[in-house]
Amino acid sequence: MGGGGGGGAGNGGNAGGGLAAGLYLVATPIGNLEDISLRALRVLRQAKLVAAEDTRRIRKLLNAHGITARTVSYRERNRAKATPHLLAAIHGGAPVALVSDAGTPCLSDPGAELVRLCAEQGAAVFVVPGPSAAVGALALSGFPAQRFSFLGFPPHRSAARRKLFAEVRERPEALVLFEAPHRMAATLDDLIAILGDRPAAAAREMTKLHEETLRGPLSELRRRLLEREEIRGEFTLVIAGSAGQEPQEIGERELRRRYLEMLAAGAEPNEALRMLVAKSGINRRELYRLLRRHEGGRGRTDG
Repeated sequence: MGGGGGGGAGNGGNAGGGLAAGLYLVATPIGNLEDISLRALRVLRQAKLVAAEDTRRIRKLLNAHGITARTVSYRERNRAKATPHLLAAIHGGAPVALVSDAGTPCLSDPGAELVRLCAEQGAAVFVVPGPSAAVGALALSGFPAQRFSFLGFPPHRSAARRKLFAEVRERPEALVLFEAPHRMAATLDDLIAILGDRPAAAAREMTKLHEETLRGPLSELRRRLLEREEIRGEFTLVIAGSAGQEPQEIGERELRRRYLEMLAAGAEPNEALRMLVAKSGINRRELYRLLRRHEGGRGRTDG
């Protein structure tokens, strides 16, 4: 999408001039410190405060570009205390920059509430766009990118993860999520159980020295990762959507297992039946009969 509009520095102050008071959402590199825009550097140089999740991490970026701005902590744990301080600075005429540890602020990071309060109180909010791990991984995946669903970091508990995956199972667009290295294997297990063995791409350490993208069915990604002595680096995982997925030949016992797993994850019986019909290609009436036969005519299977 090309975007409209002509040249100019936008609402956040003229190039070379001072910044207007307000909150600036500044995207930072996801790895390589050179991946930052000229405008982002100007805003960070001129900001009265730079609010960051990890001030030590953002200081490395600032030092690399000779920026001496004052940094303050803004994270989930101190958000309630830090928010009034930042709002007071903005209302006092200061430009305040909000950055995440890496990428675009407010995506899987604190910041949405601060933006909402600025809007409610009449304070200006500007965006300084730049790197995004989700968009970068989607481009690397090779999957259609006209639409995608961003899931952020999935829940830590398996039951909650499976419930989330069941909710998005029938979406035709690609699914994008973040995951920590120590939870990758368990998350892949849950994805395979709920979505099936779909094509996927796992991007790790994007733009860094050991950048890597693994491509293949989810089961293949899991196998390759478990072969390693240690799984390192945060992952951005892209999974193919349900569009174009051919119905699979699934045995009766496997059908029953998947049905019970979806019920345990919180799916309603009729919804679980519908998803199994789409995945297996079996007629709904026949599928219902098979499930009833395996449970001896008892249980939660609805007609």
